[in-house]
Amino acid sequence: MYHQTRMLNETAFEMATSSIRFGAGVTREVGMDLKDLGVRRALVITDPLVRTLRPLQVVEESLHDNDVPYEIYDRVRVEPTDESFQDAIAFAERTEFDAIVAVGGGSTIDTAKAVNLYVTYPPLDFLDYVNPPIGKGLPVPGPLKPLIAIPTTAGTGSETTGVSIFDLHRMHAKTGIASRRLKPTLGLLDPENTSTMPPQVAASSGLDILSHAIESFTALPFSGRPAPGGPLLRPAYQGSNPISDLWAMESLRMVARFLTRAVEDPGDDEARSNMLLAASYAGVGFGNAGVHLPHGMSYPVSGNVKTYRAPGYQVDHPLVPHGFSVILNAPSVFRFTASARPDRHLQAAEALGADVTRAQPQDAGRILADRIAWYMQRLKTPNGLREVGYSSSDIADLVQGTLPQHRVTKLSPRPAGEEELARLFEDAMVAW
Repeated sequence: MYHQTRMLNETAFEMATSSIRFGAGVTREVGMDLKDLGVRRALVITDPLVRTLRPLQVVEESLHDNDVPYEIYDRVRVEPTDESFQDAIAFAERTEFDAIVAVGGGSTIDTAKAVNLYVTYPPLDFLDYVNPPIGKGLPVPGPLKPLIAIPTTAGTGSETTGVSIFDLHRMHAKTGIASRRLKPTLGLLDPENTSTMPPQVAASSGLDILSHAIESFTALPFSGRPAPGGPLLRPAYQGSNPISDLWAMESLRMVARFLTRAVEDPGDDEARSNMLLAASYAGVGFGNAGVHLPHGMSYPVSGNVKTYRAPGYQVDHPLVPHGFSVILNAPSVFRFTASARPDRHLQAAEALGADVTRAQPQDAGRILADRIAWYMQRLKTPNGLREVGYSSSDIADLVQGTLPQHRVTKLSPRPAGEEELARLFEDAMVAW
């Protein structure tokens, strides 16, 4: 059947996600989970800052209490690179373990996914599993070791997705690995773990949630792709679909209610808890539908950063945080893509609090872009790419860094080639 229909458009979509447990204090259950799985020795992966914080201490206490031996790798890089991935992989290859616990933000969870894959099924070349056209995009050969993800930020949704993103140094752009088999076995969503997030980290991660949800909701429909040659060839990012739509829209409603509260008052436990949930809701949505141009354009913005260092991030290298690199492009993109799916752009704007009662289809892009810019201003984000060190002279490099991101750019509801991308980057230099 697949042989007969493979030149036709897709007629099916698949919903796959990690198991999720939510509640204050669930971090303390990780030792019991590992013990129930029969784990003999765990590898705990974290970053240097989280190593010093309470969430990691709670994990260690739980492992001790349940007699689960463990080793800690604490050199995760914020916005990981191929080099930092390979450092973690090399450490893991020298360590005996049969399960992984990732404690930290999306950088940590993505690093743990890569470690799990590369240690379980070592490739001939590092790029073998990396998304084409940068790598070969080889399928993951089989099941991986149990991975429990414990996020300490509320943004990436990496605890629910089968995607691992990193900066490829030689390209000065992000790329990644995508497979349903990369999904964590379990995500422990503990609101106690986000209580120490600095406001700018909460702002960047929250805006990442916002863009995840809009991008998955406005993406090319799953039925707009060619049918795969078989079920295993169906991509993790399939295009918008009826189930992902539900998760994405509820995530946007939660962002509208709680994002500014969570950033402006770190003591607002209700807001922080709901943003942690919103991150996973959006993760379920985009983890199966995909994201498109704002994320595709964000990768070279992160990879080509020169001197900008975001306030609130304790790092020793220039950094445009992922959420900011995405949202800086978003108003420009949605003004461009709205003509392809104006109804969905208006629905997203309405979910975020915009008044669309008198809106016409031709107004959709402007209304959604203006609403996103309102959040950017309220949360004191940089006013466009210019404020993080870019100028018109950098556009050619930014375009070249975006073009290989086929996994996401091909899901744009409106195609964008070199000329269109150049105009979008120019439009994103100033956001308001």
